[in-house]
Amino acid sequence: MHELGITQNIIAIVSENAQNKKVQRVLLEIGQLSAIMPEAIKFCFDICSQGTIVEGARLEILEIPGMAKCRECGTNFYVEKPFGICECGSIKLDIIAGEELKIKEIEVEELCV
Repeated sequence: MHELGITQNIIAIVSENAQNKKVQRVLLEIGQLSAIMPEAIKFCFDICSQGTIVEGARLEILEIPGMAKCRECGTNFYVEKPFGICECGSIKLDIIAGEELKIKEIEVEELCV
């Protein structure tokens, strides 16, 4: 399960960017063509965040659908796999969305003094 290592990296990046403030929420974008299972990330998140400033944070995941552009006719269309065939019959495609893994937002606790 490579999601464990990915989740550990996400926690490390979020912790580094939170500047020692308690993390309340993390929003990830995960492409449906990325070979990353959102449910596995959710499972690993609570485990990997234990003992860190990310512990207890709410994890939200936006799944980005796969999209390709045909090199022959220029049509954009959704794909469920990193390959496919355009309506024009071409298999010459460029994947333009769906391979993402982004930490989109980090919400941290504001301390009032």
